Amino acid sequence: MKDLFRGLFDTDMISVISLSDFLLCVGVALVTGLILAFAYMFHSRYTKSFILTLALLPAVVCVVIMMVNGNVGAGVAVAGAFSLVRFRSVPGTAKEITMLFLAMGSGLIAGMGYLGFSVLFTVIMCLFCVLYTKLDFGAGKKIAAYKTINIMIPEDLDYGGVFEELLSEYTKEYELVRVKTTNMGSMFRLTYNIVMKDVTKEKEMIDKIRCRNGNLEITVSKQDTMVTEL
Repeated sequence: MKDLFRGLFDTDMISVISLSDFLLCVGVALVTGLILAFAYMFHSRYTKSFILTLALLPAVVCVVIMMVNGNVGAGVAVAGAFSLVRFRSVPGTAKEITMLFLAMGSGLIAGMGYLGFSVLFTVIMCLFCVLYTKLDFGAGKKIAAYKTINIMIPEDLDYGGVFEELLSEYTKEYELVRVKTTNMGSMFRLTYNIVMKDVTKEKEMIDKIRCRNGNLEITVSKQDTMVTEL
């Protein structure tokens, strides 16, 4: 049974990880993964696949580190393999990337044999993650004022300065970010990024814009860039 868990290329000069130590390290890594997964689920939108990844990633990293411990060449090869994984994954939010780094860090510490430090690190980071989420730490007080407005206008309307006066009245800042032809070129769609002075006057602004664009379609939404920025 003992030979079953020996490597084919192991020698008497290489210390072999015992089965009990291996199971203990993997078990602790799985526990830290569960702690990270539950911490991320607190007041956050998530998918089943991402939670499963958080729960298992520390154990995977832990095993990899145990296998390459002391072998510089294997460590460099594994680092290169991990770097390739990033290019095969979809873009994530800053919080998701942070939790993945925490999971990898926790697994690395456990793989090095510092099980107490691994659990302590995970618990401390998860407590602060939950605390910051509960306190809504870092949330802007005036995020609701950042809007994107799409205005449809007929093709014969010169959009060069027709809405600037209204936007100056109701917004602190505005910027025309896109002009697009639509409906076989018979209309234009203007896209502005704006910062409202008073979000309660949004309908009043829209009503005045309707008087100038011939009562065509107007769409107001949150700025997408506010979500995707790190």
